[in-house]
Amino acid sequence: MNDRPSSIVPPDAARAERVGRYLDTLTKPPGSLGRLEALAVTLAGITGEDFPRVTPPGVVVFAADHGVAEEGVSAFPQAVTAQMVANFAAGGAAINVFARRLEARLEVVDVGVAGELPQTSVVHDKVRHGTANLAREAAMSRDEARAALAVGRRAAGRAAEAGCRCLIVGEMGIANTTASTAMLAALTGAPVAELVGPGTGVAGEALAHKRAVIEAALIERAPDTADPLDVLARLGGLEIAAMAGAYREAATRRMPILVDGFIATVAALTACRLDPALRPYLIFGHRSREPGHARALAALDAEPLLDLDLRLGEGTGPGLAFPLLEAATAMLAEMATFAQAGVDDRAER
Repeated sequence: MNDRPSSIVPPDAARAERVGRYLDTLTKPPGSLGRLEALAVTLAGITGEDFPRVTPPGVVVFAADHGVAEEGVSAFPQAVTAQMVANFAAGGAAINVFARRLEARLEVVDVGVAGELPQTSVVHDKVRHGTANLAREAAMSRDEARAALAVGRRAAGRAAEAGCRCLIVGEMGIANTTASTAMLAALTGAPVAELVGPGTGVAGEALAHKRAVIEAALIERAPDTADPLDVLARLGGLEIAAMAGAYREAATRRMPILVDGFIATVAALTACRLDPALRPYLIFGHRSREPGHARALAALDAEPLLDLDLRLGEGTGPGLAFPLLEAATAMLAEMATFAQAGVDDRAER
């Protein structure tokens, strides 16, 4: 069920095919650069350019709180969300470090932090002060979910208008692995026991409690699993909705999108259920240690670029994977062809 009609055009298949043929004229055995070649072809199709460009990247981090934190499902208190947003604003988080290395445009958006954030370097686009406790009531209304989707669309639009050629989307929200796991179970029908993970570090009895909270919420909230907006409203998070909106807006602008870990991939799955035309624009940065991430990737038929045992979020996985996109585009633009180099391209028979 689409939240709104799709305005995403399919990637340029003819251009992608042409770039694939051009790769075979470069001074290397055909296919010898493996997935890097496939990545170059993908980028050509997405951007509609024979020599696609992905720099500068834009990084957007959406922050929001979750009422379900009241149930003790996280190793950290809810106040950490606002504290980490202050850290982002001060430039001290991991994603700040990686964004500086990439010379990326970084924007932090308050879409639903429980408290007020005075930092002027944060974009204030709050839908509400955190979601309701999904263990006891719907996380938000459908209208609030739509409003959060719109926050994401606006943020992606700002990145595009600032000249960014690739979008990296991150998140911050204590207890958001609980919301993401509940959403993934609803969207895929997978048992919660196969999906639930440590998140910020819960284990033992605390992990069993987290599982029980999610299982009870799925029964009590009873979302319409055929309606992704209903799943998002009943079980999700404001930052998850914003990520989904950002993905869809970036795709309308033919921007490659690098997807982060578990929470970001659940947002991507939700966005693709809302608008299947989005899927070809998504490039998956890494495989998270969260057990549910493998199921979310499988639901999207996705093979990530990296597997580094990450589970931080913030957009850090794509921040590490982005140089592979740069390498793919540089290979296309800078490698000599056999003819240019005067190299015999005839393989021995």
